[in-house]
Amino acid sequence: MHRATAISFTALRARPVRWSGLLALTVLLAACGGGGGGSSDAKTETSPMAQMAATLVSPTTQLDAVRLANQASFGPSEALVAEIRNKGRRSWVVEQLGLSESAYVLGGNGAIHQNTSTSEFCDLPAQAAVKANGTCWRDWYTERPLAWDFYRNAIGKKDQLRQRVALALSQIAVVSANTVTATYGLRNYQNKLLELSFSNYRDVLRAVALSPVMGDYLNGVNNDKAAPNENFARELLQLFSLGPCLLNADGELANNRCDPVYDNTQVRNYAYAMTGWTFPAGGATHWGCPTGWNCRYYGGDMVSRSAFHDTAQRTLLAGVTVPAGSSAESALDKVLDSLMAHQNIAPFISKQLIQHLVTSNPSAAYVNRVADAFRNGRFQVSGSATVGTGRKGDLSATVAAILLDAEAQRTTALAGDGRLREPAMLIPAVFRALNGVSDGQEIWWWGVMLQQPVFNAPSVFNFFPPDYPVPGTSVVGPAFGVFSANTGLTRLNFLTSVLWWSHTPDTTTPALPDGTNGQRINLTPFESDATQPDVLVDRLSAFLIGKQLPAAARAKVIEAVAAYNTSERTLRVKQAAYLVLASPQFQVLR
Repeated sequence: MHRATAISFTALRARPVRWSGLLALTVLLAACGGGGGGSSDAKTETSPMAQMAATLVSPTTQLDAVRLANQASFGPSEALVAEIRNKGRRSWVVEQLGLSESAYVLGGNGAIHQNTSTSEFCDLPAQAAVKANGTCWRDWYTERPLAWDFYRNAIGKKDQLRQRVALALSQIAVVSANTVTATYGLRNYQNKLLELSFSNYRDVLRAVALSPVMGDYLNGVNNDKAAPNENFARELLQLFSLGPCLLNADGELANNRCDPVYDNTQVRNYAYAMTGWTFPAGGATHWGCPTGWNCRYYGGDMVSRSAFHDTAQRTLLAGVTVPAGSSAESALDKVLDSLMAHQNIAPFISKQLIQHLVTSNPSAAYVNRVADAFRNGRFQVSGSATVGTGRKGDLSATVAAILLDAEAQRTTALAGDGRLREPAMLIPAVFRALNGVSDGQEIWWWGVMLQQPVFNAPSVFNFFPPDYPVPGTSVVGPAFGVFSANTGLTRLNFLTSVLWWSHTPDTTTPALPDGTNGQRINLTPFESDATQPDVLVDRLSAFLIGKQLPAAARAKVIEAVAAYNTSERTLRVKQAAYLVLASPQFQVLR
């Protein structure tokens, strides 16, 4: 996260070569740890946000447009950068806040939890065809179809900012397919985060608390007052809302030490307050449901069972008390009241959203400004133009504050600025850069290889913690939690795969909406500049990193591109794209 050092391309020789994997890894490690659009069905024409956006148009620079594309989308394309340049940062962000969500649609449905036969679901006659080709378990029980949809949306949909914020929320309030084996349930959970991405964080917490998927994942479902499980209560406090240490308004440790926010007695009080919730109606099994509870089913919010709900008075945080005799519904309201009233929630959530969107090491002042927007529920975009409802926890105000802050826009990067592209952002970024499409199937596997298979985190702590330290430095870099010598080389192998390998459509994978299958890139738009290697390299650099590569690196990349014959235009484009995409200037967002 320090200033990137210049690339050394001494390994490049006269004949065309692809960048040495070992050399590339060495450069990437040094840069990160040492020195310094597509089609959409979303509508904006008549929305208030679109009307406000129209009044805020103010063209911006190439560098700022590329920077915003990296912060608020899954990566720049020439078309997206041109759009942001023409509209300006404020107009584009406000317009994005008004777009409806592109939902996840693939995978099975609730039938897996409505099977009253003694046979397993995939053994039923209706599943004979998919059982024969081995896809029943994949399509009905795993996260894989959902991951395919994620990549389709990340590459091609217009609501880029919503997709980015939903991904961030999914890495804060984690559920995982390593425990929850039901594609439709995982899809319901992630679609709810998409829906609520620009709503209010209280609504997010309510949705998380009532999700039967989360209930199954962290033992909050069928939680009996006689012996309440504390798992969900503890993670709700520690990971989803407040964090373990008392914070100042700017996210720094209060009293310069970790004073605990809660103790185990308070965790138990929260666990008692949230007892008595079961699955929504609709599930069935041959063996019947647990006495007094509903069968497992993920087709809605959990519902209450008063017989199992604790009705004793419970003291919560922030001076909030659950009165004796409270119903499960009113007790949950008190739980949410206490979380939203606590001093920690604004800086704790604001800082993590900054880390996911802009930089891993935001200054305390930056966190405080964003936390103010969270606390006030409103952010002044320009003059009298504001976003937000004025209600504490407003996410549209919080996101706007993050992206339109001076620290997000500064041209000169300081030590610690920026973030490593995590695999879930690197993979779609490459396809977006190369005018690509994908059905998600093959690139899902690259996510596995890069140790970030989306929606299948190893634990509730996500793929990496927000305070993961960059080895050998004094700064944090969460995405470095899945970065190693192996995954560094795998990043380069992924680029090789996209640019140099042929791709055969998988007939077992659902087709794209236009009927296509598999994946492809389109390098034709760049071939017009292939006869001039310097023009080609600068063109790619302009929309991928916002400026030219450092002089020494630029010269070597041009040399490598020119090593191909003038007539080999496609190969020249591939060489140039590979080297620019592999550069630390692209891999590390500044």
